[in-house]
Amino acid sequence: MERVAAVFEQERTAQKIKRLVESAGGRQVLCCATAAEARLLLARQRVAAVVCGYKFPDGTAEELFFDLRDGPGMLLLAPEHLLVLCRDSPGLFKRSTPLRRSDVLDGVGEAVRWGNQLRRPAAEAELIRRAKEWLMERYGMDEETAHRALQKRSMDQGLRLAQTARDLLERAAGIALF
Repeated sequence: MERVAAVFEQERTAQKIKRLVESAGGRQVLCCATAAEARLLLARQRVAAVVCGYKFPDGTAEELFFDLRDGPGMLLLAPEHLLVLCRDSPGLFKRSTPLRRSDVLDGVGEAVRWGNQLRRPAAEAELIRRAKEWLMERYGMDEETAHRALQKRSMDQGLRLAQTARDLLERAAGIALF
């Protein structure tokens, strides 16, 4: 289940967003009232997206967004006159109030896809690392030899290295990956 952080100064607003997003299914929403709480939450938990208002007691959404660089996507919900104050940046999605249900859900979807897209290379690197470790342990290879063996198998099968690593771990090593 993907996690989304709802960061709003007003707890009532955060709870509304929580009910809306969770009612659509597949996502758990964690609520915060300040940018500091959001930073702490994001440091401790894997969060796919942040949904927030323009201002918090301790800063703005734009400041929080730049602190979370290369992290989750952010959906900013605010009146148009405040949205224009924020620079357009990849991963920052804006929706002007008043909002329809679909505006929020579509925006959350975009922010989650952005956050997951950035996370994918790290997940692929982890698969490759685990496959090399398995080869090293099983066949007594050093890391360089294990990497070359994985590369050769990948080229022979015409697959991406991460897919070859996944296949190796699932089939040869008997490790279930989800």
